[in-house]
Amino acid sequence: MENRQSVILGYDIISPLGTDLAAQWEAANLGKSGIGPLTRFAADENFPVRIAGQVPAFDAGPYPFLKPREMANWKSPIFRHALLVAHRALEKSGIEITEKLAPRVAVTFSSAVGGQDAVLTADRRMRETGKMPHPFTNPNSCINMVTGKIAMLTGATGPNFSTITACATGATSMINGAMLLAAGRADVAICGAVDFALVEPIVAGFATMNGAYRHKPGREEPPEAASRPFAADRRGFVVSEGAGAVILATSEFAETHGLDWQIGIGGWSMTGDAHHFVAPYEPTVRRCIAESIADAGICPHDIDAVNAHAASTQAGDRVEHDALRTVFGKKLPPTTANKSMTGHAMGASSAIESVFAVEGMNAGVLVPTINYVPAPEMPMEEIVVAPQALDQEFVLKNAFGFGGCNACIVFKQRT
Repeated sequence: MENRQSVILGYDIISPLGTDLAAQWEAANLGKSGIGPLTRFAADENFPVRIAGQVPAFDAGPYPFLKPREMANWKSPIFRHALLVAHRALEKSGIEITEKLAPRVAVTFSSAVGGQDAVLTADRRMRETGKMPHPFTNPNSCINMVTGKIAMLTGATGPNFSTITACATGATSMINGAMLLAAGRADVAICGAVDFALVEPIVAGFATMNGAYRHKPGREEPPEAASRPFAADRRGFVVSEGAGAVILATSEFAETHGLDWQIGIGGWSMTGDAHHFVAPYEPTVRRCIAESIADAGICPHDIDAVNAHAASTQAGDRVEHDALRTVFGKKLPPTTANKSMTGHAMGASSAIESVFAVEGMNAGVLVPTINYVPAPEMPMEEIVVAPQALDQEFVLKNAFGFGGCNACIVFKQRT
């Protein structure tokens, strides 16, 4: 099955750090934060959340997927964002989806939250004006419509589905794509995730669950300092938005079509906590990490770096730390937490962070974790707090979601 190894031919992201991959990579290397005042909606002084990670506005003009006529009815940002990154990732891959190839191209793209903004807009329209919802309200809110639109606009007619695993969604989308390739059901997979969670009920709901960073009267601090994974003074995740796309193909397909690649999926695992609807469970988180490493055919000491889930919650960061420490022992590989700069883009986070991990492997660099203050109960001298030059053959990416959905991927450098 070696010739059906999943290899990465193209990728792209948008995040609070920007809409151009090169600019985002530069910002991440400089340790810049994409967190700022929440402006997606007007909130009164009693609203518990004041900050967020927001994707900057971008010009859709140059992108054929995003022509105004095409997007007029698809008003939820999940479509604009997902189609943008899928289009650019496919361009970078060098793959042309012909009529002959189309049945062999899968789309496994998803979202944790979906187009909830469309439902909220329709509800307000009905309440305030008495008018019925726009005919595209339900399609805009439907998560698998993202995969549908990507397939329609690329011509891909292979397997097409969306698997929702909360904050692990981006990782499980890639794993699903890799499984299809390994099973011989596709030769190419357009994978990824998108989320736009910055609507009032969603943001407020995370705050009332004590998951999201919330405003504390009399305790003002700059927005860019709010997301602080693994830190002693962490106070929850900063809600953000974004999208990431990764184009997978079999190594046989890449070789046959003369397409160059450097990074592939070496191993993966998915586990379920069966424990609590929100709180993570260390034994099954640990097993997911260990199984992904074993699936890559390597030992823990072969992992060169860890791209952590690290959402900045009290319980989540502690469980991830304990699981890593159990798997790796006293000395962890260099570890970085991208959410310190991007915030938590829900299901899109693990897609965005996977791209940062792969870009780092190609560049031989680990981007820093900002806002880190050592926590006495989980000291982590391995946290990368400044850009670090490092050759990386194997990188572990962790992603853990509500409902006990765990997904880990080991990315492998071509040798």
